[in-house]
Amino acid sequence: MFENLRRSLREMLDSGRTDDRALLNRMRETLVQARVGLGELREGVTQARLALDAKRRELETVVRRRVQAEGIGDEETVRVAKRYEAELTARIDVLTRKLTVQEEEVMVAEREVAEMTSDLRRAIGAPPPPPQAPIDPLADEQSAALDELSSLERQRTRAAREASAEALLAELKRRMGK
Repeated sequence: MFENLRRSLREMLDSGRTDDRALLNRMRETLVQARVGLGELREGVTQARLALDAKRRELETVVRRRVQAEGIGDEETVRVAKRYEAELTARIDVLTRKLTVQEEEVMVAEREVAEMTSDLRRAIGAPPPPPQAPIDPLADEQSAALDELSSLERQRTRAAREASAEALLAELKRRMGK
């Protein structure tokens, strides 16, 4: 997904001119774009999960109605329910595969963003942080830029969580008839 962005970052690193402020700023912008794209991928996964859950609930309802129709001998309702059940099952299978692919795409994108972040740190001369150690944003101007990137990622993540919560709330209100 981030092939063009990674290529751009690699070209900047390979040029050997990493002391150029404009070049470093372009690298930061590239990384910000990659993180935004990663956020969009994560939001897609969230939406796919919501859609899959909705279809599963719908299937449960159809199965319950089919069983009830069988119990009272309503053959027409049973026939329609079976057809709809088959359609929903096929749709659920597709959504499940789609979700799996999207989750894998997020994992690949997360690795790419981590590599790009590492490349940027190397370009600005910042040592890679030790595992699980926080980055000191007051260390220097370059660390402040990395902190800004982290802040943008946190804001994006928070916005995605809020959007997901809003979608769930809207669905709940819709089901409750409000």
